[in-house]
Amino acid sequence: MRSLRIYKIVKTFLQYGLDELLPSKAVPWYVKVLRISIFWLHNKHKDKTPAQRFRLAIESLGPVFIKFGQMLSTRRDLLPEEFARELALLQDQVPPFGGEQAIKQIHAAIGKDIFEQCFTDFDVKPLASASIAQVHTATLNDDQSSTEVVIKVLRPGIEKTIVADINVMLMFAGIIAKWLPDGKRLRPKEVVNEYRKTILDELDLNREAANAIQLKRNFTQGREQDHHLYVPEVYSSYSHKNVLVMERIYGIGVGEVETLQSLGVDMKLLAERGVEVFFTQVFRDSFFHADMHPGNVFVNATNPADPTWIAIDCGIVGTLNKEDKRYLAENFVAFFNRDYRKVAELHVDSGWVPAETSVDEFEFAIRTVCEPIFNKPLAEISFGQVLVNLFNTARRFNMEVQPQLVLLQKTLLYIEGLGRQLYPQLDLWQTAKPFLENWVHEQMGFKAVFTKVKDNLPFWNEKIPEIPDLVYDVLQTTKDANQKQTALLAELHAQQQRSTRAIVLAIMSAGALVAATLSMIYLAQPWSALAIVAIAAILSKSLLK
Repeated sequence: MRSLRIYKIVKTFLQYGLDELLPSKAVPWYVKVLRISIFWLHNKHKDKTPAQRFRLAIESLGPVFIKFGQMLSTRRDLLPEEFARELALLQDQVPPFGGEQAIKQIHAAIGKDIFEQCFTDFDVKPLASASIAQVHTATLNDDQSSTEVVIKVLRPGIEKTIVADINVMLMFAGIIAKWLPDGKRLRPKEVVNEYRKTILDELDLNREAANAIQLKRNFTQGREQDHHLYVPEVYSSYSHKNVLVMERIYGIGVGEVETLQSLGVDMKLLAERGVEVFFTQVFRDSFFHADMHPGNVFVNATNPADPTWIAIDCGIVGTLNKEDKRYLAENFVAFFNRDYRKVAELHVDSGWVPAETSVDEFEFAIRTVCEPIFNKPLAEISFGQVLVNLFNTARRFNMEVQPQLVLLQKTLLYIEGLGRQLYPQLDLWQTAKPFLENWVHEQMGFKAVFTKVKDNLPFWNEKIPEIPDLVYDVLQTTKDANQKQTALLAELHAQQQRSTRAIVLAIMSAGALVAATLSMIYLAQPWSALAIVAIAAILSKSLLK
């Protein structure tokens, strides 16, 4: 099975001439021989550019490779711009599997009796079909109410297919790392392993359900920005690892710009709200939808003057800890103000680049990359591209890959692309700057200190009565430690004195023995020798006391 898959991949690469992307010196002799021996397969698409051929080859290899290509399209730090643009065109349009097979899988997960009792109007024809799962519509009859729902079902055997294809990808990644001159910088094995984690996480629909519930909770707290994003209800009691039941939503695809315009939707407001929703998720909640491509985002245009966003498919989410969030916000603000010294210092302080990095050199590198960009009007500058350039520059200074920042970069590119598709004049910088400046002020100003004190009051109220006992325990422990230390020092002093006496005794004994020997030899006075030995013995006894 694996051999057949490898053959299919090699054949596809040759048909699309992808071997030509490898430098001639890097191609082993046996690959050159193989290319000549099967010349009739070689590059049947010479009229296409290398980037187009790469995209077409990925499409022909099936859903696992398509999703991998989609992920690569967001890694503009690794790929040339032309390749990234082509991969962004990949469409995840996969033929559906049979509706009867979907019903069997649902029965196995939910239970046939429960399904037939609680669900009606199940449509065997899927509403949508993707590489990992497909979606069917139904009606949920629960607690004397009826709700339109969609049931997401994983493709049968998809996990086995994914694992097999990823193992093949890892094999080819090893070849690329070895033979491609730039292979080490591209880190192909790390990229494939990152993809493995992402796609395997998507196979657990319980994880997606939990993410959707959390995201919905974050935007139902009655705060100002909450109504800008709607997340469908998840019916977790009917959801399992391979089946997910959620509320059916009716919205307009965010890519249907003409439809939105014909309805009179305020496109500027919609685009700006998209930016605000993204930054709210990142900096307010530290929990953001990290797969906001056009297929997962819809618009509620019921009130064209007050359009809102709808997000589905929460299989991939990103999180930031407090330190990353603060450093990132300060980085953005420093960029807005073109304070490159601050950007360099923040990267060092955060640990994103090694501590021994020269701040002066790093600042100069950032300035070199960013100043030409800032010569354009702000409305023409790609925020996402600036972030990509920043990470590329930092990587030259041995910045380690930060997974949470890669997801953030990918999502920002999606959001910026959607925003400018809706409203080309969108000034993302102008929209984001006040939000970030307010956030930094709230986190570091007097209000932030007051909030932290207020939040910690219940904890302090609980711990204050324990403080006297804790102080007593510390003092008692210190006292005991001092007593033990004093006793130990006394014992060490006594040992030192005994050691000194032992040394003196040894010297005296040796001297007495020498004196006695000389007395016997030269003076022939045994009584003198005995006297010397006796005196030495008396002195030794006194020393040992």
